[in-house]
Amino acid sequence: MANLKELRDERLRKLEDLKKLGVDPYPAKSSRSNAVQDILEKFEDFEGQIVTLAGRLISTRKFGKIAFFVIRDDGGQIQLFLKHDVMHSLVAQQSQIGFEQINLLDPGDFIEATGRVIRTQTGEISIEVASLRLLTKSLRPMPTKQDGLTNKEERMRRRYVDMNVNEDVRQRFVRRSKFWQSTRDFLNQRGFTEVNIPVLEHTTGGADANPFVTHMDALDQDFYLRISHELPLKRLLVAGFEKVYDIGPRFRNENYSDEHLPEHIAMEWYWAYADWTQGMKLTQDMIRAIADATWGTRQFTLANGMDIDLGTDHIDWPKISFVEVIKEKYGIDVFDCTLDQVKQQLAIHKLEVEKSDNKSRGIDKLWKKIRAEIPGPAFLVDFPAFLQPLAKLNTQDNRISEQFNLLLGGTEACKAYSELNDPIQQLSNFVEQQNMRDAGDDEAMMMDIDYVEALEYGMPPACGYGNSERLFWMLEGVTAREGVPFPQLRFDIDDVTKGIYPSVKFH
Repeated sequence: MANLKELRDERLRKLEDLKKLGVDPYPAKSSRSNAVQDILEKFEDFEGQIVTLAGRLISTRKFGKIAFFVIRDDGGQIQLFLKHDVMHSLVAQQSQIGFEQINLLDPGDFIEATGRVIRTQTGEISIEVASLRLLTKSLRPMPTKQDGLTNKEERMRRRYVDMNVNEDVRQRFVRRSKFWQSTRDFLNQRGFTEVNIPVLEHTTGGADANPFVTHMDALDQDFYLRISHELPLKRLLVAGFEKVYDIGPRFRNENYSDEHLPEHIAMEWYWAYADWTQGMKLTQDMIRAIADATWGTRQFTLANGMDIDLGTDHIDWPKISFVEVIKEKYGIDVFDCTLDQVKQQLAIHKLEVEKSDNKSRGIDKLWKKIRAEIPGPAFLVDFPAFLQPLAKLNTQDNRISEQFNLLLGGTEACKAYSELNDPIQQLSNFVEQQNMRDAGDDEAMMMDIDYVEALEYGMPPACGYGNSERLFWMLEGVTAREGVPFPQLRFDIDDVTKGIYPSVKFH
């Protein structure tokens, strides 16, 4: 906004005038009795009654000795009808504004209005204001939709403005809250216990990802920000929990994309004495229940244009075999192929080949090309054991793991499997992963000897599952940055801000 400084200076002048009158422009308390939505939905019950509403001032119109204001709170907006001979006079010590001072108010201010609930001659539900209090004097004008707040960078940097101007953006984060609340409700109703586990870890694991590193001064040691909830939650199975989950942030020091953010919210649950087939049924029921509670539908159009239908109860999602689809598409037997054969197929299909690529990484790249064309929902099964070091082997074929991934919109929205609880095998898998790290694969899992020791005390058979808020972004039909309230951006201060605060040193 080119004239922001001039507009701000004018509001500062009004602020000073209010202070000269003895008005506290930032009082600590409001006496709101009702929300706007209460009045609008139950007008017949409230008509003629005295109520106190509070909210942000959206617009003002003054015509001589009457004025019309509109205020908005979290649930809606309502008109205030101000009359010179009805409004109480200035009472500065209560931050009460008289009709003569309403010109000191601006759109964006927070105000409190007490008065009678009426319907005006034009039929609009309104409050005939008797007393008006200033709750917060705003110094910057809030843009309107007509101002065209469309610059993506500006929207992301000042998301609190974006949510004021674009109600659909604010409602998105109401749905995000419902998404996680319905997840909790579903699991709690089925006997799961939510246990919050540490974010800082000596050794991080549970996923193929590059971690963030920080230093704890109290112990004078480096710690990792967790990349997964998995290993601490499985330690809780050792501790005697049978159904446990956690919802919270995890951190992966990787590039931004439309599907990934370095910091995001994720959930994992672990269910003792259950296997992957039981986990598959629970997952299907859970995602359908979340969709019902959050959006009220099971039909979605995703950001990539794919249409999906989560289907009706009691009809299971189809299954796709990883082994068979790779053989059908590329002519590769994942159990009996060489790295050179994998690289040859990568080249044929114009997929990048890196020096650090091993057979596992190469096969995964080939699969992802196929995956991008599958709308789902479907469960990916028959996962090669060498691609999942934390899962149990299939009793019918020990070359594959008891794992399923949910395919949705050309990507994998979740991962789950029968948990490996053999400490000897787990140690062997960790050693193999460590060898991959030593060979240059920074995303291979770290050796976690404490977890191996925990398994030696005994962990019951169990199924484990995890999904991040990417599932929400997908069903909401938005990219990752649009799907979180305050995405990380490169630090930057614009010239207007620097001009407004000349005494501040910006680095």
